[in-house]
Amino acid sequence: MQPHWERTADRVAQFPVVLCIADTTELNFNGQEMDGLGPLSYEAQRGMFLHPTYAVTPDREQLGVIDAWMWAREPKDADGNRGGIKESVRWIEGYERVAEQAALLPQTRLVYVTDREGDIAELMARAQELGQPADWLIRSQHNRDLAEGGKLWASVDASPVLGEITFILPGRAGQKARSQTGTTCPTCEAAGYGRGGAHLRRG
Repeated sequence: MQPHWERTADRVAQFPVVLCIADTTELNFNGQEMDGLGPLSYEAQRGMFLHPTYAVTPDREQLGVIDAWMWAREPKDADGNRGGIKESVRWIEGYERVAEQAALLPQTRLVYVTDREGDIAELMARAQELGQPADWLIRSQHNRDLAEGGKLWASVDASPVLGEITFILPGRAGQKARSQTGTTCPTCEAAGYGRGGAHLRRG
């Protein structure tokens, strides 16, 4: 992947702002005879997980992949516990890779974008440790305490809207496809973690 990452960095350098979108997908190899596989969302399914970070312009022009994290889960033991790596580490390492690119591309503003799974205190703390070299935009999952008092969601709901987008959320088991509107607002200072990003408002 190294040549691809290098070409992606060259393309990223041509834009003033680039979104670095991280998410996880399943590679389902169920029924195939392969080594190194593990259970997926359903314990009986076999495959691997892939966590890439895509570089995209605000106008949705795809620039390439700047990071990819792949792993196989270990089966649960008799007590229902699962060993192996701590999977939340992928979000922190994803930000670290984006931060490394930000240091090499000072003329480009990089924004690390995650869904609710990325709303973890360790990621925000790590960003602060690194000096916030890249911004972050996270869909909030936790109603965090704020350093100035109060709660995150109430403060975000009362803050001015920076942007809004409407999209169709695909249907899934028990739910029909529906229109969804997301808005972004300035972040508040979460207790102990400082500023450095924005939260996507719930809804």
